[in-house]
Amino acid sequence: MVGGPDNGPFSFDLDNETYAALRGRLVRYLMRSKEITLGRATPTHQVDVDFSLEGPAWKISLKQGIIKYHAGEFFLWNFGKRPIYIDGHPVIQGCHTKLQHQCVIEICSLKFIFLINQNMSDTKGGEKSLPSTSAASGGK
Repeated sequence: MVGGPDNGPFSFDLDNETYAALRGRLVRYLMRSKEITLGRATPTHQVDVDFSLEGPAWKISLKQGIIKYHAGEFFLWNFGKRPIYIDGHPVIQGCHTKLQHQCVIEICSLKFIFLINQNMSDTKGGEKSLPSTSAASGGK
């Protein structure tokens, strides 16, 4: 992780295959597709971002929401019963909001920092030049 006056306290280098990252207290998830699912994984239900790896997640829906990259911007949709807070503002079930670089995403007391890959290069039409791989990879 690279921090400092120029990069901010939550910055780190993202490779050219990563759209963005969710950084928690224990885990960091790399967003490597244009859409990732958020929630809790079970033996019969898989999600890209498993909140149970970060902490107590029994109150989080199996499919709590998605983060989607579209037209050069990131959006979060909430499908779960509980609100997701973005910088302290609630996003209730069925609603969505735009995500900004270094915004705080909080669900049931689990907090994550959303970090957009600032090294993406602009291309025609306002889209960013991004990878086409699929999956979020979690890790510590």
